[in-house]
Amino acid sequence: MKYRSVFDIIGPVMIGPSSSHTAGAVRIGQLARKLFGQAPETADIHLYGSFARTYRGHATDVALLAGILGLEASDLRIPGAFKLARDEGVAFTFHTEDAVPPHPNSVMIRLKAGAASLEVHGISIGGGMVQITSVDRFQLRLSGDSPALLIFHKDAYGAIASVTQILGDARVNVSHMEVSRTEKGRDALMVIETDQQVTPDIIHRMARQPNIHKIITLDA
Repeated sequence: MKYRSVFDIIGPVMIGPSSSHTAGAVRIGQLARKLFGQAPETADIHLYGSFARTYRGHATDVALLAGILGLEASDLRIPGAFKLARDEGVAFTFHTEDAVPPHPNSVMIRLKAGAASLEVHGISIGGGMVQITSVDRFQLRLSGDSPALLIFHKDAYGAIASVTQILGDARVNVSHMEVSRTEKGRDALMVIETDQQVTPDIIHRMARQPNIHKIITLDA
């Protein structure tokens, strides 16, 4: 991991004692909320590794919930995130897990609202920097630092080409792209990070292509 400035090492302006356990936790919660695309009715949060052992002392639970509620790392309302969630009608539960994770600062967040649900795994890698490592069990590497598209589709010939052709025609530059699938010929996920925000009309064109199931947009 390359750091872009000294602030990536010492961490951002934040409420809380630790950039990894507090600011990073807020950021993971924020990304989960943005990927979900709406206010959740329930948030089920599973903590692993160092997060599971020290979350109360570092207020990781409070920080994760604050991010899920859409608060920034510097928001003075973070310490009252539990009350804020209850006031907004968001039910939340925390679980500590014994399983050894690939990264010590790991969390799984499951958000629900009505029939909609989303499962997000994230890690806090230091200095307030984070990475989303899976969405609905599809593996990926997503920092949230660039605009991104998460395109759920059938693993079929031409699905990827149809999307990249539309981006190319619109002169949208792709900075990073990866694809994962459950198994050959079944469900797959394209993750495309771009240098600029993709406009709604372009997203609409992509959504109309054969074998495209759903598109989630993520602002930088």
